[in-house]
Amino acid sequence: MNIHEYQAKQLLKSYGAPVAEGRVVLRAEEAKRAAGELDGPIWVVKAQIHAGGRGKGRFKEPEAGGKGGVRICRSVEEAAEEAERMLGRTLVTEQTGPAGRTVNRVYIEEGAEIAREFYLSLLVDRKTSRISFVVSTEGGMDIEQVAHDTPERIATFGVDPATGLSGFHGAKVAAALGLYDLDRAAAAQGRQQRSAKQCVRLVESLYRAFVDKDAELLEINPLILTAGGDLRVLDAKMRFDANALYRHPDILALRDESEEDPKELAASKFDLNYIALDGEIGCMVNGAGLAMATMDIIKLYGGEPANFLDVGGGATKEKVTEAFKIITSDPKVKGILVNIFGGIMRCDIIAEGIIAAVREVGLKVPLVVRLEGTNVELGRKILAESGLNVIAADDLADAAKKIVKAVKG
Repeated sequence: MNIHEYQAKQLLKSYGAPVAEGRVVLRAEEAKRAAGELDGPIWVVKAQIHAGGRGKGRFKEPEAGGKGGVRICRSVEEAAEEAERMLGRTLVTEQTGPAGRTVNRVYIEEGAEIAREFYLSLLVDRKTSRISFVVSTEGGMDIEQVAHDTPERIATFGVDPATGLSGFHGAKVAAALGLYDLDRAAAAQGRQQRSAKQCVRLVESLYRAFVDKDAELLEINPLILTAGGDLRVLDAKMRFDANALYRHPDILALRDESEEDPKELAASKFDLNYIALDGEIGCMVNGAGLAMATMDIIKLYGGEPANFLDVGGGATKEKVTEAFKIITSDPKVKGILVNIFGGIMRCDIIAEGIIAAVREVGLKVPLVVRLEGTNVELGRKILAESGLNVIAADDLADAAKKIVKAVKG
């Protein structure tokens, strides 16, 4: 689960991270009051969507001012005007795709005089089963591009869960960012700067927040060094393990459903594992491994899966019906493949769910069904006697061939 930048900053601030003062604005009439509560002389207005690249993005509507989703302002009035321009408009970035995202909230915060920009993130490294730090002096840039062009400018290291975090890790981050050298250079000029010590404390705060809240990703890009020699979290992105949200009602309360795919949101309410893809063949499968194999074999025979959908091992007739409705709600779907191996899940339940869904929402595309396992003969009999235009398949390869052929005409 993702949260907005302003929510991430509020959370990190509660753990002691250095964050500028800011105000979230949901309605245009609130903008001037919110900006007026902050000290100038610089105000920054940021569109709040669950996507990166906001500064380089563009709004679809000309009323938004023809600029990106991050704007520097030099008066309360200007900040309020820019916030009003953004609200309700559609921001398109590299991560949103051409459809873009509607900006339902903006964040106004105090500006900062930036001396240096850094990149700092924590993530779960599944190869090492550790929390890893990714650090770079190239802050404010696309980290993937930095990794491609200048990988030597990125430092990555993990934290052993047996020993946990220590001051050594913070010192290692500070060294990778060159903060010790910057502090010495400042001292040589007669200025007192303790950015390295601030970095050690920041690393401790971020790690504690990451572990306490079961985060999957915590990204600060950029982490800045101000002209006064202090570190500040200028932007923040956080994503949390959805399977652990039951432990964190405070995090779950931050969920913004308007930022989520409606189909994925509907699936989550029925405990279905659904991810929308870009293909034309809808898939309904029980079991994540079988779902992956189904998508692979569809591609093998020349098709493209429109989704990943795992109904689970103990799905009910109602869950199967909802799964079918979610698939058919996708306008890209030109055919549907149901692939069920009945272990805990009974094939007759699947058959009854398919029939109920088709009778409720209709069937306008080819439907191929492959059933195997518990009560398979009963399931096939139910479908055969339903009067529905269902294409039966003997095995997975046969099912993939038939649905690809049906979709491609």
